[in-house]
Amino acid sequence: MVRGDAEPQRTERDLGGELEMVTLSGSSTSYRRGVHITVRIVKRLVDVVGSTAGLVLTLPLYVPIVVAVLAESPGPIFYVQRRAGRLIDGPDGEPRWVEFDLYKIRSMTVDAERNSGAVVSTPGDPRITKVGRFLRATRLDEIPQFWNVLRGDMSLVGPRPERPELLRNLAMVIPFFEERTRGLKPGLTGLAQVSLGYTGAAIAGSDVAKLHDTLTNPFDIPEAEGALADDMRIKLGFDLGYAAALEDFWSYVRLEAWIIVQTPIVMAMSRGR
Repeated sequence: MVRGDAEPQRTERDLGGELEMVTLSGSSTSYRRGVHITVRIVKRLVDVVGSTAGLVLTLPLYVPIVVAVLAESPGPIFYVQRRAGRLIDGPDGEPRWVEFDLYKIRSMTVDAERNSGAVVSTPGDPRITKVGRFLRATRLDEIPQFWNVLRGDMSLVGPRPERPELLRNLAMVIPFFEERTRGLKPGLTGLAQVSLGYTGAAIAGSDVAKLHDTLTNPFDIPEAEGALADDMRIKLGFDLGYAAALEDFWSYVRLEAWIIVQTPIVMAMSRGR
């Protein structure tokens, strides 16, 4: 995607058999990440093996979860929602995403978005049930997404899949926010997911939290204090950092292994929402 009216200049370089194209237009840059071809093959293999194992190992959890969900809030057990996958360029040059149906265990009341529409969940959200709050905190509401990974909609590790309608708005206010999934599938877990809060907020006491004043509300606008865009901007940095690691096979292996090991620890600490 090219921003600005200046005549673009294109450079190309070979990255493990895949070409990365960089377009410069003034101070803007459009590019396709050079995910190494070996990384693509190994990553898909890990996805298939990992998601198959995940589906089998989590199967016994469904019975108590289903009973608890229905006991508090009768209605559908599973919740299907459209999410944005890989970024592609539309015919008009505007960003488009490969959309897919994401599966979750319902953690909110039935028809929770009837009046609010598509909005990001916030702390103390009254739409979330008591059982749903536990499921979100431990991220057990996301275990059906192993099926999304096996189908190829998602990867085990990658940027969090966002709602298409929310993603379009975020891409308009946060430069390059749409680039976080260029050439990448969204993930069941990821660097941002294990390092930050649900929306991308820094965890208290973390190294990122120490830079909170630098990373948020850069123009010191009182009305913008605590804005969701600040959290999403921090999350973008982690997502782009993960994408950069995929350009080299061994950096991918180290980071992927660390994220997978950290994920059950984050679940046990109930750091979801």
